[in-house]
Amino acid sequence: MPRWILPLLISSFVIIALETYAFQTVKVLTKNKFIRIVWLFIGALAYINFFYVIFSTDRSSGQTRQFQWAVGFLLLILVPKLILLLFMLGEDIIRWLKKGISYFSYEETKGLVGRRKFISQLAFLIAAIPFTSLLYGIFKGKYNYKVLKYQLSFKDLPEAFDGFTITQITDIHSGSFDNKEKIQYAVNLVNEQESDVILFTGDIVNNFAHEMDDWIPVFSQLKATMGKYSILGNHDYGDYSKWKSKEDKKENFEAIKNIHPRIGFDLLLNEHRYIEKDGQKIALVGVENWGKGFNQAGDLKMASKGIDKDDFKVLMSHDPSHWEYKVKKDDFNYQLTLSGHTHGLQFGIEIPGFFKWSPSQYVYKQWAGLYEEFGRYVNVNRGFGYHAFPGRVGIWPEITVIELKKA
Repeated sequence: MPRWILPLLISSFVIIALETYAFQTVKVLTKNKFIRIVWLFIGALAYINFFYVIFSTDRSSGQTRQFQWAVGFLLLILVPKLILLLFMLGEDIIRWLKKGISYFSYEETKGLVGRRKFISQLAFLIAAIPFTSLLYGIFKGKYNYKVLKYQLSFKDLPEAFDGFTITQITDIHSGSFDNKEKIQYAVNLVNEQESDVILFTGDIVNNFAHEMDDWIPVFSQLKATMGKYSILGNHDYGDYSKWKSKEDKKENFEAIKNIHPRIGFDLLLNEHRYIEKDGQKIALVGVENWGKGFNQAGDLKMASKGIDKDDFKVLMSHDPSHWEYKVKKDDFNYQLTLSGHTHGLQFGIEIPGFFKWSPSQYVYKQWAGLYEEFGRYVNVNRGFGYHAFPGRVGIWPEITVIELKKA
């Protein structure tokens, strides 16, 4: 049996269950045939549009905006229906339990209790929450930029760097942008932090170098007194597109690397730079992408060649799984690592200081925010842009500012 058959059967079963229970909810709430037909039509349109985009788009086009909007439309329909499914399925379980209990009792066996309108109304009311959240995320949330600030203390930080500030941005994904005014606002917000350095930790495009063409004048405006540095992310290698030849893919990769100097960034490809101040220095280390299950071009030893073990080090590594599997226990002691990649899945719930949840946490141990183990830190920035889903719900685009302090 082909490998794709089982996933297809499972997804088909889930979709049929979703649509059946959702429609049962509508039938309980209204007898208006027009409303019922419109409900079915919108659902069918979401599926047809999604599969049309999937099968009609040439893989050489990479992930298009049309695909992203198809995903957004489908999720807008499916997620609320999942809430309806849970409510109606729960009610069905209770209905059948009551019937089963009456069957074994001494009294006359009762028929299956009808659905209660109140349950359907409550289900619709609760389903409206993810619907409106997704709608907000698509049209507003993806540009709802947040500046998160941290102050980290280190005993081995050189005195001259007490108070040194770093602004980190990551996962620009310029091929997804559709609003120049909002991007300009975000770039201005980065500059307002007036940090000593700006560090960009990968994924400048979705697939192709030309995706950045319209945005080079905007990102060229980024300013930092002691330099701007960058690395590559998994999307910068062109691995998610079908290429006519290896030469075309290589040419695109070289063009992506050339974007960085065009916007004033020093791209670190498994190499390092020293930042000097008042006769003292810290090492800035940048590796190519290394991810669990992804491209592993990153070479930590090569990037650190020529650095002393006792030097204070800031490591830029796109995927936080690199920190988890390779960096945090490394004897060379990388005091601070800056990553991105996860986007926090662009969906979740965060109440600062109290609660933080996203499906991303079931894939990545470090998925959003600051983490510490063995006296070493990793910051997983939630990302500047967005990808796949054209929005953000609860996990907002992030600009991180880190101040280094001498303990």
